[in-house]
Amino acid sequence: MKKIFYYVLTLLLTLGIVGCSAQPESNNPNILSEVNVNQVQADPFFKDHDGTFILRDLKTEETYIYNEQRANEKLTPQSTFKVPNALIGLQLGVVRDEYDIKKWDGTEHEIISWNHDYTLGSGMRDSVVWYYQAMARDIGEQGMKEWLHKLSYGNENISGGIDQFWLQSSLKISPLEEVDFMEKLYKEDLPFDKSVMKTVKRMMIQEEGDHYILYGKTGTRITDMGLGWFVGFIVVENHPYVFVTNLDDSGTVAKNITLEMLKQYNLITE
Repeated sequence: MKKIFYYVLTLLLTLGIVGCSAQPESNNPNILSEVNVNQVQADPFFKDHDGTFILRDLKTEETYIYNEQRANEKLTPQSTFKVPNALIGLQLGVVRDEYDIKKWDGTEHEIISWNHDYTLGSGMRDSVVWYYQAMARDIGEQGMKEWLHKLSYGNENISGGIDQFWLQSSLKISPLEEVDFMEKLYKEDLPFDKSVMKTVKRMMIQEEGDHYILYGKTGTRITDMGLGWFVGFIVVENHPYVFVTNLDDSGTVAKNITLEMLKQYNLITE
């Protein structure tokens, strides 16, 4: 009787009518999974820094916040302001597209790589301050005030000078406000033309994997490297998450910590 049973079982397995048990896919570190943001733990990543990390699942609208006090503190946006700056410049026609060139005026910059011509897109990727300062001057105070008010962007204060107000100056925005702004940009729910928002999102792409696309922008207080940002969103198998990291170090450190966490929670895989 046992021989007949094993014979029948073997036959069924061979024909694929029944299957054997297997390990669930979630045990495979290379399989992407959705993240329960309420179970995220950022504490281990901030042992050496005072900072905040926010992750919002745009499908469930649940938000994880590490260090809520800092998440509500208004701070200068630094080069993360290149994102709204580019949106405004494109909307007003100050620049035509991401390939619009500004000529280097010959001024020697501390960051040597900035000493040549740039486009809007390459200026975003290399975080070239002089390009976006020139564009802000072209936008002008009135245009900038009007658009920051339309966006409800931070405290909307540009009193620090048309080409300086976002750099350790008068404009301030909280990490939670940055999350809301990035969510609206991802959803293309800002008061700009769709084509403008799509262009800026395209310029923000940091890396693409088989199952994800990472969009982001760093920001650093260059005078002392004492304030850093990395803001953006990641889309994993059509599942979007918005993130903001802010800490007392450079934007590069903020980005590296963010990438470590996204890898830890399988949103980025090798």
